[in-house]
Amino acid sequence: MNIADLVASGALIAVVATAVVSGVFFAFSSFVMPALARQASRDGIAAMQSINVTAVRPAFMSLLFGTAALTAAVGIAGLGDPRLVIGAALYLVGVIGVTIAAHVPRNNALAGVDRDAPHADAVWRRYLTGWGRWNHVRWIAGAASSAAFLTAVVG
Repeated sequence: MNIADLVASGALIAVVATAVVSGVFFAFSSFVMPALARQASRDGIAAMQSINVTAVRPAFMSLLFGTAALTAAVGIAGLGDPRLVIGAALYLVGVIGVTIAAHVPRNNALAGVDRDAPHADAVWRRYLTGWGRWNHVRWIAGAASSAAFLTAVVG
């Protein structure tokens, strides 16, 4: 197997992996967060605090960051193909970058919120708005990344 075969195989795996990650974030944007927004603030906060703890487990972290490593490797190895570079950049900036810059700080701040505090409702409403907007960026970037890798795979 030569480098071109490895890049092609990596790109094919990247199509699937980026689509799966995008699907997870799409589910949050389309029904998880809207469902949590319908709950009383204290219940929504408690649910999201639990989700944020549960998400930081090997299965999801391996998918999220393993896909980042894969897309970076394919993007670098496939520098001659702009579709591979674009696919990698979309994932690394639009999914990983946004996760680190927009979601982790919000999730960490929410972890320290007392759901029974007088200001909890206002904190929760701001969290929902900011988290949701940036999550739309993540799922769209993941889907666009998958599409870029797919165009490279199918030629």
